Amino acid sequence: MITSVDTNIILDLLIPGEPFSESSKMLLDRHLSKGNLIICEVVFAELAAEFPSQEELKSFLSDTGMQIVYSDEKSLFLAGSRWAEYARKSAKNKFLCGGCGHVFEVPCPQCASMLTKRLHVLADFVIGAHALVHADCILSRDLGVYRTYFNDLKVVDSI
Repeated sequence: MITSVDTNIILDLLIPGEPFSESSKMLLDRHLSKGNLIICEVVFAELAAEFPSQEELKSFLSDTGMQIVYSDEKSLFLAGSRWAEYARKSAKNKFLCGGCGHVFEVPCPQCASMLTKRLHVLADFVIGAHALVHADCILSRDLGVYRTYFNDLKVVDSI
């Protein structure tokens, strides 16, 4: 079994006092015992902010049994097409719940004008598409984007 790992699960291990650190460690250990843990280059780049050098990041990945698998044209095209679908739906300034995927509008509490929002960056879609093409599932707590735009991807958020 090949399991892709999203940045938020790894950050749970790296950032002191994270409330999900124990459950994320158990989740990683369980999936490592079933096969390979992989990350894409976007996750690698996001993790770089937590390490003083590339060598230390690579050492951490090696120590935890994770390896980087680079995106291919199939996963990159899939990321772009699913992001385009998201962008079309988001043009109406609706918000997407990160927990359940519910789409809703939010009025300003003072003047009642509808709030506008910025689009999710393409990185979330690269991570999801990479997992869909290169893995059997993804470990993540970012459920809204994956459940809505990658409903064909198995997302594991707890043990």
